[in-house]
Amino acid sequence: MSTTAVHSLWTTAAEPLDKIPAPHIEYAQLAPTLIVVGAAILGVLVEAFVPRKGRHYTQVFLAVVALTAAFAAVVGLAAGGYGTTKAHIAAMGAIAVDGPALFLQGTILLASLVAVFTFAERRLDPAAHGNRVDSFAAQAGSVPGSDSEKAAVRAGFTTTEVFPLALFAVGGMLVFPAANDLLTLFIALEVFSLPLYLLCALARRKRLMSQEAAVKYFLLGAFSSAFLLFGIALLYGYAGSVSYARIADVVDGTVQTIDPALAGTMGNDALLLIGGALILTGMLFKVGAVPFHMWTPDVYQGAPTPITGFMAAATKVAAFGALLRLLYVVLPGLRWDWRPVMWAIAIVTMLGGSIVAITQTDIKRLLAYSSIAHAGFILAGVIAVTPDGVSSVLFYLLAYSFVTIGAFAVVTLVRDAGGEATHLSKWAGLGRRSPLVAAVFAVFLLAFAGIPLTSGFSGKFAVFRAAAEGGAGALVVVGVISSAIAAFFYIRVIVLMFFSEPKPEGPTVAVPSPLTTTTIAVGVAVTLVLGVAPQYFLDLAGQASVFVR
Repeated sequence: MSTTAVHSLWTTAAEPLDKIPAPHIEYAQLAPTLIVVGAAILGVLVEAFVPRKGRHYTQVFLAVVALTAAFAAVVGLAAGGYGTTKAHIAAMGAIAVDGPALFLQGTILLASLVAVFTFAERRLDPAAHGNRVDSFAAQAGSVPGSDSEKAAVRAGFTTTEVFPLALFAVGGMLVFPAANDLLTLFIALEVFSLPLYLLCALARRKRLMSQEAAVKYFLLGAFSSAFLLFGIALLYGYAGSVSYARIADVVDGTVQTIDPALAGTMGNDALLLIGGALILTGMLFKVGAVPFHMWTPDVYQGAPTPITGFMAAATKVAAFGALLRLLYVVLPGLRWDWRPVMWAIAIVTMLGGSIVAITQTDIKRLLAYSSIAHAGFILAGVIAVTPDGVSSVLFYLLAYSFVTIGAFAVVTLVRDAGGEATHLSKWAGLGRRSPLVAAVFAVFLLAFAGIPLTSGFSGKFAVFRAAAEGGAGALVVVGVISSAIAAFFYIRVIVLMFFSEPKPEGPTVAVPSPLTTTTIAVGVAVTLVLGVAPQYFLDLAGQASVFVR
């Protein structure tokens, strides 16, 4: 073969390289996520280059500015009509920019902003060796109780990496409910889960319990990721694509072109049903629904309390957003298959969370089982399969996230010699010792219980009404019974705080800095505003309830 012939072969082989299309990315519409991820990367650089003394303030400033700017970007997109008339699929089909995505992203950013204030709190613990300390370990890599840890505490080290880690988690959470193909969904899941596994292990007090919580969360999180990934593989085999719209078309039978390589498996219902079930299992793990809730109480109890509040609020919002999009955009054609299963899961979740919570003696575990019961209530709205169902879930998530962060912020204030006093017996008589803190916590508990004039009542009413109109009346009855059971243990804590004698060796209530005070004040304000005058926010959720397909 002559050299010229070889040369001509090269040129013909090389020609198509000029024609690889450049990806078309709408950067302005992805701005909220890009701002947060960019700030997280800057935070990593801050850890590398800023002297140790200045890191804490630099990181807090960076995180607050990033979350505020990202929220402003979400508001700008919504004002520009991207939630309604201009809703479309961006980033080459990977991300949906529509009403539910923007509403959930705004909720996640606001909740995260308020939660970051509790991360930065440094007045609750007594100063160690003349240095103010926060809730996080002095040096995360050192063995609990070892000489290196003691040296780190003496030197006044702080784990300021929590801020960039939290920002990476928020970045993943922003993509998760907006993902429009299964691979983007999976990558977003990993981006927000991995930082949370690390953050759970960083408690300053009770280091071993914190590390145990992180390991449990990591192992069960890995299981849920595996379920999700296996489900994605099966759905790809079924539809020949990971794109939501394409899978929905194959489910409906409206697809025209069939890839010959996949012709043998495409449309195989076994792949669809098993793949769909595995993906839903992975999502229900993240939501904390029974029977996939095993990690929740241990992780909530062992993680540093500011992290628990952040995780309990923001992860739920992101996970329910993604679950809604999967059921309403990808699998509406399978409604008759998934609704009975979701009915059963919602019922056992509502009843299981409410009944087991009664037996809890630790306030963080009690709130964990409460969050499981709330996952059941939200599932009732998901099952409605109507635009009202979507808007009621969006509203409930907004209301729930602020109550949760506020409640966990109050838990950080009640302290004894060993740090946070989380055992319920220690809370006896708190209302007489510090009436304001007890009253604020009572407001949050009443909101969890769904008492009128709180955001919890408006949220539950909206979800149950949507479920009843969607033909799930029996589910509403179970929900009301579960709410009554749940009200028992919330009221029990209020009675314990206000009608018990305080013990002489009981805990003290630490005086927080303006940061935690702001978190709690915002929580109370949102709880009361959404309870007394919810209509504007219900309308907002109603406008944002249409998924782009």
